[in-house]
Amino acid sequence: MTSAATMPEKGDRAAMLSRMFAWGVIALLFSYLINNYLTVWQEWPGASAVLHDGGAKTWLQLGIYALFLIIALLLVIRTSTSLLRPDSERIYRITAFIIRASFWAVFLIGLSDAVVSFLRVENLLPDIVGDTITTDLSRSTYRGMYLHVPMLLLGVLIAMVHRGLGFIWLTLLVVVAELLIVLSRFIFSYEQAFMSDLVRFWYAALFLFASAYTLIEEGHVRVDVLYSTMSQKTRGLVNAIGSIFLGLSFCVVIIAFGMGSKSSIINGPLLVFETTQTGFGMYVKYWMAGFLGIFAISMLIQFMGFFLEGLADYRDEPNKRAVTAQGGH
Repeated sequence: MTSAATMPEKGDRAAMLSRMFAWGVIALLFSYLINNYLTVWQEWPGASAVLHDGGAKTWLQLGIYALFLIIALLLVIRTSTSLLRPDSERIYRITAFIIRASFWAVFLIGLSDAVVSFLRVENLLPDIVGDTITTDLSRSTYRGMYLHVPMLLLGVLIAMVHRGLGFIWLTLLVVVAELLIVLSRFIFSYEQAFMSDLVRFWYAALFLFASAYTLIEEGHVRVDVLYSTMSQKTRGLVNAIGSIFLGLSFCVVIIAFGMGSKSSIINGPLLVFETTQTGFGMYVKYWMAGFLGIFAISMLIQFMGFFLEGLADYRDEPNKRAVTAQGGH
């Protein structure tokens, strides 16, 4: 029989405030991303321009923040008797979808760009698509808009249907891509820049996309001289506090500095479809900056779920999640 302390009633303010905080942060994150797109890509004035009479667009951007925040708070109020653990599981599913969609996008973009680069370096592309499109595909803006973006959208659609956490397969893809380099170099004496670019592209995605999954499965290295001696309740409190003061702050810094302006380290490369100086390599360098954004976004959302789960452990809520991976020590 579940104790009264584990089943929040309508007046449980601590649980309500915790859920409001977690969902409020996520709501502000998505509203910030929408506003960042409108400001950077569509050249809207930005929500901060309300202090300088930025016009109707500024108020609309400010309204996006208010709308998302109100929706999040209303959803929490409507489920005022909910436990913290179910909310953390919902948040984990959001992160899983983001990572799943990112995997399929990276897989399709990497494969399609590598094929185009191979055909281009071997001068086979004009025979397939013609001289005009061949010239267009040599420009990063054209290849990004008409090859990469459709692959990105296709990846999101696949992620909506396919529920498996596909990024794990990136490990195999990296090994296969590296193996092809070794075989082609030492057996056929053939190597091109796009082959190494593909390995780096997939490896960078694997490293950054896996972070959120590894966090929730407690697979990151943890120096747990003190942590291992704590009770489950104390561990939950430590995880909750750490998620806010260490995890959330870390992700906010990355997003703020990486997406704060058009020339920032994430927005800048994405805005101009930045590429490497290698003429016949893959045109995916700007995606590396995007990977950093995906890392910060997925980790921030995951930290909010970790925050709620930590509080759930501290409150002795039932149905504790079973960790499948062995945590690092």
